[in-house]
Amino acid sequence: MRVYVPLTLPGLAAAHAAGELGPEPLVAYAVTPALREWYVSDDLEELEYAALNRAALASLRLLAMDPEAPRRRVVVAVDVPDRAASADPDRGLDPAALGEVRVSGTVPLAKAAAVHVDADDAVADVTAAAGALGAADTGDDDAQFVVDGAEDHELLWYATQEIPNLI
Repeated sequence: MRVYVPLTLPGLAAAHAAGELGPEPLVAYAVTPALREWYVSDDLEELEYAALNRAALASLRLLAMDPEAPRRRVVVAVDVPDRAASADPDRGLDPAALGEVRVSGTVPLAKAAAVHVDADDAVADVTAAAGALGAADTGDDDAQFVVDGAEDHELLWYATQEIPNLI
């Protein structure tokens, strides 16, 4: 199963130094039954893109909690055994938890398929979105518009060999 792990650049640096993603259970995003139902598509590529975007939003939340982190969202795509990832059945229909899974066991960074990171031109919008996230969560439409502005930026694809250059 392909899962998308939200990080920050310091989190990616720590994972690179440790050689693994963690600690467990690792929060990630994947194509879950609830995500399939919400997205209403059978196209696996579209569903994986939706899971990647959910992880990008989770990365934005991590940035909002770490004002010192560079303002670029980071998502690591990694393949894990199906049995290693599980969705919480009690949160399956919670809009905030769509696609969310917990990954058990150690996830070696060497198993990563790719790293997705914001381009430099996204920094201003990501910075604004991280600052507006709290207000957006309470229903502020203007703040939600700012958060959506970060989502207008596509994450760039990087091979895992490029991680040292990213950090």
